[in-house]
Amino acid sequence: MLAPAEPDLDAQAWTLLRRYGIIFRRLLTREPNAAPWRELARIYRRLEARGEIRGGRFVTGVSGEQFALPDAVEKMREIRRTASDGQLIVISAADPLNLVGILTTGDRVRAIPGTRIAYRDGAAISYMEGDFLRPIADSDMDIAAALAGRRVPVTSGFVGRSA
Repeated sequence: MLAPAEPDLDAQAWTLLRRYGIIFRRLLTREPNAAPWRELARIYRRLEARGEIRGGRFVTGVSGEQFALPDAVEKMREIRRTASDGQLIVISAADPLNLVGILTTGDRVRAIPGTRIAYRDGAAISYMEGDFLRPIADSDMDIAAALAGRRVPVTSGFVGRSA
């Protein structure tokens, strides 16, 4: 297999960086068609040397090189200083932001369009897969069920759709 041309690698490196804001090897798990990390890291090191992006340790618990857009670093600092407000957000499991099991411990949530993940204050609390609401962390399952778009009763660890 031929290696991608340099302009193609540059475009892919920028696309990934803009998508995530901060990029590191483990994120490529969600990118099946990504170039090898060694090729992307070479481009990111060059961009860092030019002062276009930043290199460092931005995400705790992730080993290896990390690169970030300057505005992403500022946004991360702002979020860290902000108190938790209990905000709930639901995304599709097919969204590139589904990093459950990649950045967190536990099983990965498959990237299926019909599956939805509920987050509270940026942490995944549950996901709706088919007719089942599956908890990820201790949480108020009524809120998670409402976010999943269905009213579901709690049953022994898993929550099924009410009849």
